[in-house]
Amino acid sequence: MGSTEDLDYPQTILQYSSGFLVSKVMFTACELGVFDLLLESGEPLSSDAIAARLGTSTTGMERLLDACVGLKLLAVDLTQEGALYRNTEISNIYLTKSSPKSQYHIMMYYSNTVYLCWHYLANAVREGRNQYERAFGVSSEDPFGAMYRSEEEMLKFMAGQNSVWSICGRDVLAAFDLSPFRQIYDLGGGGGALARECVSLYPNSTVTIYDLPKVVQVAKEQFIPPEEHRITFHEGDFFNNSIPEADLYILSKILHDWDDDKCRQLLAKVYKACKPG
Repeated sequence: MGSTEDLDYPQTILQYSSGFLVSKVMFTACELGVFDLLLESGEPLSSDAIAARLGTSTTGMERLLDACVGLKLLAVDLTQEGALYRNTEISNIYLTKSSPKSQYHIMMYYSNTVYLCWHYLANAVREGRNQYERAFGVSSEDPFGAMYRSEEEMLKFMAGQNSVWSICGRDVLAAFDLSPFRQIYDLGGGGGALARECVSLYPNSTVTIYDLPKVVQVAKEQFIPPEEHRITFHEGDFFNNSIPEADLYILSKILHDWDDDKCRQLLAKVYKACKPG
């Protein structure tokens, strides 16, 4: 570690305290469709043109665009006609809806759901429980009952999780050679993005997504094409229902949702279900 003289404490504190502003600038530009419009236009646009096409105030849009320039999410060209804005490479890749690596859906989930819960972080620390009841008026006892409180909310969550795997799913699955495992169960596999990466990387394997019936239904309708025969589904609650025998079990973004007792219960069930070896 360096000496205390290496640290700019006031600057660090200011950055931390204003971090939520940075998030909201990015979330808002995504929500309003700024990056999508600039990608579709194929040319830089003025703040007036962007405001007119997206139906916003001109002053508000200009300030949002300048903030995005400061965050290097947009670039600006100063011409005789005025400032013209365009996407940077990072916004084209990650913040436009049409990109294969788009993070738009997880951004919207963070903005409209997670952000509201984190508003009550002090209450969460005092009480030791999640804040869905304060944020949305639904019970905090069942986290997934709250997260899946409507089909629209469930779809947003599943699309958001899928977008994360579009960036890192292949790297995670390629970290070890999983080709010897032919029959794979993805417990809580949701929208199936990790399962799709898995069968793409290991074409001789099959993956079964084990999830709640309503999640499976949405995954079939929205995310997994019917012609993808290497991915199948198992409807159930892996805490209360049996776990079938398989060569390999994936528990991705599962254990962090539960307390230690729940995790031990689930891992014990997986251990008992595993084939020898």
